[in-house]
Amino acid sequence: MGDVLAHETELLGLVREYLDFAEFEDTLKTFSKECKSKGKPLSKRAGGSFRDPASLIIQKELIAAFDSGDQKMFFDQWEEHIPGSIRDGDSLTQKLEFYLHIHFAIYLLKYSAGKPDKEELDKRISYFKTYLETKGAALSQTTEFLPYYALPFVPNPMVHPSFKELFQDSWTPELKLKLEKFLALIFKASNTPRLLTLCKENGRNNKEMVQQLQQQLVEAERRSMTYLKRYNKIQADYHNLIGVTAELVDSLEATVSGKMASTMLRASLVPMKLKDVPLLPSLDYEKLKKDLIFGSDRLKAFLLQALRWRLTTSYPGEQRETVLQAYISNDLLDCHSTNQRNVLQLLHSQSEAVRQYMARLVNAFASLAEGRHYLAQNTKVLRMLEERLKEENKDAITRENVLGALQKFSLRRPLQTAMIRDGLVFWLIDILKDPDCLSDYTLEYSVALLMNLCLRSAGKNMCAKVAGLVLKVLSDLLGHENHEIQPYVNGALYSILSIPSIREEARAMGMEDILRCFIKEGNAEMIRQIEFIIKQLNSEELLDAGLESDDDEDEDDEEDHDTMEADLDKDELIQPQLGELSGEKLLTTEYLGIMTNTGRTTGKLRKVPAAVQWSADEPLRRPVTPGGHRTSHPV
Repeated sequence: MGDVLAHETELLGLVREYLDFAEFEDTLKTFSKECKSKGKPLSKRAGGSFRDPASLIIQKELIAAFDSGDQKMFFDQWEEHIPGSIRDGDSLTQKLEFYLHIHFAIYLLKYSAGKPDKEELDKRISYFKTYLETKGAALSQTTEFLPYYALPFVPNPMVHPSFKELFQDSWTPELKLKLEKFLALIFKASNTPRLLTLCKENGRNNKEMVQQLQQQLVEAERRSMTYLKRYNKIQADYHNLIGVTAELVDSLEATVSGKMASTMLRASLVPMKLKDVPLLPSLDYEKLKKDLIFGSDRLKAFLLQALRWRLTTSYPGEQRETVLQAYISNDLLDCHSTNQRNVLQLLHSQSEAVRQYMARLVNAFASLAEGRHYLAQNTKVLRMLEERLKEENKDAITRENVLGALQKFSLRRPLQTAMIRDGLVFWLIDILKDPDCLSDYTLEYSVALLMNLCLRSAGKNMCAKVAGLVLKVLSDLLGHENHEIQPYVNGALYSILSIPSIREEARAMGMEDILRCFIKEGNAEMIRQIEFIIKQLNSEELLDAGLESDDDEDEDDEEDHDTMEADLDKDELIQPQLGELSGEKLLTTEYLGIMTNTGRTTGKLRKVPAAVQWSADEPLRRPVTPGGHRTSHPV
């Protein structure tokens, strides 16, 4: 009974809140009077009244303390009236509070008529330093705030280039405007009553949820097929191992009796080919390419998806090599075609799904050494990917895959040269100015691509043209929360600091102080790499002695990794409808061919150079891909 009364009280409170919101004043009076006469208590509104004049006084006091630089008054009021759950749990509030602490720390430097009182200034700087070491430490890994952690240790912040923005006339008014908007939002009660919110939530259409569940079901079924294949392989290996074990026991018993070991046993111990991994059926590539060019956009997307799945879900080794060789020998992507309409043109399709799935397929090709070799034979492929990268701003996944393909292209020196010549270094620096708006994949592959290009003399010279901007972007990235990018940031910094003009710019902006901030917080590997960078920063060498400093186009230096990352198949855009074919079933039902698979090529073998080894203690000095680097050196 008590539970019913509690819910009734809450419900009556919701009704009163809505009547107040809708300004049903007479109805509200009658409703309140009748509730009182029947002895039914009304719950108080959780958010307070819709009209709260006291909040205006608090806002004025906070703004006045901000203007006068009264640090104690401001933060006493701030902590008393801004709920702790908002101050500690809301990232925007934490960022605003950080800048407010900076405002009060430098207030005397900006607004003192003469020389600021040293004792009072030291007191404010000490207060700010204590904040950084306690509550402000939560933002120490945020790129935006990282330079300000050095502020208490800089003798004269007004002339330091890292803090130039703080002393501009516009900085304080802009911060005040943000404060005013924040206070108005905090002290203003919600205009939407809870009853109306509940009605909206309960009346929401469930169609999106059903579609999402259907997509998850299709994806789960595809994954289950992959896992089933793996299970069957493991089971076959297990049975082979049991058989070998039994033969070994029999042979040992025979040996103890003075008999010779069976030759069958020795044969069984020799590595065998995996007979339980069959080659995939051949396809009719002529029909496939015709439908890829002239079919409907939906059919094109499903075909591109199925062709990619065939490559990404095949077993590494003979099965995958056979799939790739079939694609290449039948020129699946029309890299050797001179026709105006060809498969490569799908990168510029009007359909977002087709563009995305074409980019995914190209990225899958680029993940394999032979695939990169095939794509690199046509210079138009690189140009088309660069155009798509710069034009694609609607679909993040399309851009991710184009970027991923280009990053893997950067393992090949002639393609590095072309990308540097095409100005890709400047494009990368531009998007990395705001890393927090990038996906993890885009951020990681952008930084890794920038590093690969900066290993070349031409790439370093490009960076020298905008040295200040490059150094600021890279120093900001050093403190980014995504630690996967650290080896590439370190590698890029180390490489470009071999240029004397860039070293000079870095010293002018206090780069060593910034780097030493990370030594205090980084792990052992990060610390050792930064020590190498500081050593490079303080070097007086005029010539670059790095491994990749020359512009020789010899392909033998390429580290050709085969890394098929899981991101290639993430967040599928299209799902088959009832009765619609997709994946391998679509290929083997509609496009079955005869003897289009080719055996493994026996041409020149690609090898990873063994002459140069990379130590985790040093910054990277050779081109890598994130997938290949993680495999070799887990972070």
